[in-house]
Amino acid sequence: MGSILEMMATLPFWVAVLRVATPLILGTLGVLLCERAGVLNLGIEGLMVAGAFSGWLAVYLGLPLWGGVAVAAGVGAAFGLLHAGFTVLLALSQHVAGLGLTLLATALSYFAYRVAFPKVNTPPTIRPFATMDWLPIPVLQQQTPLTLLALALVPLIGWALYRTPAGLALRMAGESPAAVEAQGISVARVRTAAVVAGSALMGVAGAFLTLSAFDAFFFNMVNGRGWVCVALVVFAGWRPGKALLGALLFAVFDAMQLRLQQADAGGLPYQLYLMLPYALAIAALVIASRRASAPQALMKPYIPGER
Repeated sequence: MGSILEMMATLPFWVAVLRVATPLILGTLGVLLCERAGVLNLGIEGLMVAGAFSGWLAVYLGLPLWGGVAVAAGVGAAFGLLHAGFTVLLALSQHVAGLGLTLLATALSYFAYRVAFPKVNTPPTIRPFATMDWLPIPVLQQQTPLTLLALALVPLIGWALYRTPAGLALRMAGESPAAVEAQGISVARVRTAAVVAGSALMGVAGAFLTLSAFDAFFFNMVNGRGWVCVALVVFAGWRPGKALLGALLFAVFDAMQLRLQQADAGGLPYQLYLMLPYALAIAALVIASRRASAPQALMKPYIPGER
């Protein structure tokens, strides 16, 4: 126990925590926007893959790093528009459409990679975002601008959801769509806008992996982070502030298992350490979900004029 506390008291540990948490923060905020408007987006895993590949490829082809981020956001938004078309306009199953979107986005990304680099065994590299050594806060000095963006988006989205008319319309679209329609606001437009914006954030979450955490794109690099984001939204009770805490909590578990694995002298299977953050996250999710209150109209298609 003492060694764990000593490990957690070091600066490198919290630097790693914040780095691990960044794509989770961005992805969780994206899922939260979608679900607050009443749309479940299980396409996040595929959208993160597409964002990681498209952002990296754009930079490899000559765009600046922020141009790569914009491309990743645009690709995520395009897939989000497709998802909204199926779930909002056509009122199809949100589960099926989301899983189909994950398969489509992942397959297209892998196919495009093979077409672009047919004879390359080692992925080409780019120059990723540099760390922000000029910041006065030590834990942030070793992070990249995308981490700062993720942290800034938490209060910004919280303010937009709870302090603006657009945020009120978005929340009501997930709670009582009929009330939104009664005010002369199109529920379909509100939900579509939320899904597109949330999906853009999912694309940026994937881009962090190739433009900040690593310098190349490789298969399976998302590694289930999208599904973790879906669970973190429930853990957070659909609130941005708690979503940040949930992402940091999972990142603590993940960073801890890496260090425990390196320090293990007993020869335990490494799979046990890999399982640790997911097992602890599931336990935390079970405890938190007992009092979680999902948006009343989540996963419920809305057809104007019907009651």
